[in-house]
Amino acid sequence: MAPTMLGKKLGMTRVYDEDGKIVPVTVIELGPCVVTQLRTPERDGYSAVQVGFGEKAPRNATIPMIGHDAKAGTTPKRFHAEFRVDEGDASFEQGQVLTAADMADVKFVDVSGVSKGKGFAGGMKRHGFKGQLASHGVERKHRSPGSIGGHANNAGKAGRIKKGKKMAGRFGGENVTVRSLDVVKIDADRNLMLVKGPVPGANKSLVRVCPSVRLYKGKAAAAAG
Repeated sequence: MAPTMLGKKLGMTRVYDEDGKIVPVTVIELGPCVVTQLRTPERDGYSAVQVGFGEKAPRNATIPMIGHDAKAGTTPKRFHAEFRVDEGDASFEQGQVLTAADMADVKFVDVSGVSKGKGFAGGMKRHGFKGQLASHGVERKHRSPGSIGGHANNAGKAGRIKKGKKMAGRFGGENVTVRSLDVVKIDADRNLMLVKGPVPGANKSLVRVCPSVRLYKGKAAAAAG
């Protein structure tokens, strides 16, 4: 079973495929990750594998975390994550080191990360509104989201704006998952994975990479073939 791994987004570049076409790719430093704990149904109620990624100075780590990672024979890790496995799966063991080579047979991955924070943004930038008309006679509020009063009536109850109304507010800084990205290349010597297209987050930010859970139809046919 291919593992779920933590990594670091290094940035974007481009490579050439077999036909000489340019392919935009994101470079991810994938691992090495250490299996710090195995969850079992008898003890935890479910089966999962916990992995740690990134070094952390012992002076900056807590004593419980130092002891937790020491049970796996490794130094304190900065990030930890879990992924579920089938009950009785013996593919992983505590202290095992996972590298990019363990994802060599994976064709498509799902990448999760925290998107770039854009601060407080208006309706046009946040939701893609086209704005108001900009011709003669229109008040200077071209980037306004428009009327919201018509949504305040609640059939005789207290009038208020409905929850989820698309308005100005904080934009970005959310957990985002991009599905079914093509794995273009894996450099096992440098623990690098190249995936086609962009992934969420800024350069050097933490990302979570796992084999695709649900493929698009075209890619599902390619994976089956």
